[in-house]
Amino acid sequence: MKTVFITGITGQDGSYLAEFFLAQGYRVAGTVLNLREVPDTFPPGLLNRVELMEWDVLNYKAMEDILTGYQPVEVYNYAAYTSGEQMFEDPVGMGQINGLAVTQILEAIRKVNVKIRFCQASSSEMFGEVCQTPQSEETPFKPRSPYGATKLYAHCMVNIYRKHYGLFACSAILFNHESHRRGLGFVTRKVVHEAVRIKLGLAHELKLGNLDACRDWGFAGDYVRAMWLMLQQPEASDYVVATGQVHSVRELCEIAFSRLGLDYRRYVRQDAGAFRQPEKVQLVGNPEKAKKELNWEPQIRFSEMINMMVDTEMERFNVQKD
Repeated sequence: MKTVFITGITGQDGSYLAEFFLAQGYRVAGTVLNLREVPDTFPPGLLNRVELMEWDVLNYKAMEDILTGYQPVEVYNYAAYTSGEQMFEDPVGMGQINGLAVTQILEAIRKVNVKIRFCQASSSEMFGEVCQTPQSEETPFKPRSPYGATKLYAHCMVNIYRKHYGLFACSAILFNHESHRRGLGFVTRKVVHEAVRIKLGLAHELKLGNLDACRDWGFAGDYVRAMWLMLQQPEASDYVVATGQVHSVRELCEIAFSRLGLDYRRYVRQDAGAFRQPEKVQLVGNPEKAKKELNWEPQIRFSEMINMMVDTEMERFNVQKD
């Protein structure tokens, strides 16, 4: 039985990828920060089907031992400080976890088994202050946050290990991707969560920043499938993973509240204090390379994804009441 190894396996992307590989009959193992917190963050149906272990991301020797013991055919790295509201809170820790730890994984692969294939979850935040739209693999990077800068360091190290050491190492330049497994620090889940609370009479309004801010939002399950496809190619390369379409926060609100039979205009208020500095040029990905070389394209549309999130959120509240 082939083994795959996923760092940050209990996060949104890690859990979707774990489900994907289990369905194909793989042995799936992965790391978490704290095993005691797993029941609160991991889908119950996965708990007894994957092998979990705690890992200090700065412990290089531990990763070397893990790879030696498991000998996975593929490694996917999702262990990272997230973006969203936490992007500026701990730049030092972010640099260690999002940047240095990735180099340590690559070095462990180089020492243990250079045939292990590796995929790094990179980010559209690396583009930052872009001068062209849409953004492709050829667009220059100019990050404007600690999160984007640390992701860019890791992205560069992936390229160095691929070219200098011959590792099959790829970066997936992921644009925003969502699901009902997102944390409440992300605007998609925040809107859905509060819309349900308003529907149930537990809240009366939702304060947001710029409703006209736009993002290229896709479904997380589609994006992890793209990462898997990247490691099935004859040669390693980096790919932008995006929908190529943008939607506004206003549209997000309209879809989520409409799913619940509500008019968002009665409940959503713009809060000037929550406004984030807008991009001069729109962040939207060009997924043509992934479509052409991987034969990949998103299967879940934006409206369908938001409706799925609303339905699942409502189920959560109903379970809590019971």
